[in-house]
Amino acid sequence: MDFLTVLLEVAAAAGYAGLGAGVAAIGAGLGIGKIGASALESMARQPESTGDIRANMIVAAALVEGVALFAVIVCLLVVLG
Repeated sequence: MDFLTVLLEVAAAAGYAGLGAGVAAIGAGLGIGKIGASALESMARQPESTGDIRANMIVAAALVEGVALFAVIVCLLVVLG
């Protein structure tokens, strides 16, 4: 393999990794937005269980954010590796 072929393969991998990181960030934003909207609707329907709903919302949002962080790290490893 010559140098140009290797350079093009690295550039393609970096482009796809950037696309993957962007999709992961957008997906996490949409997921956390859905969690927040559902939690607010639940709190409006049953105000007495606001504390439990809020705690569950925070846990679910943290899990979504963690998965998105792992996806971005994998994309960075593809670029740097």
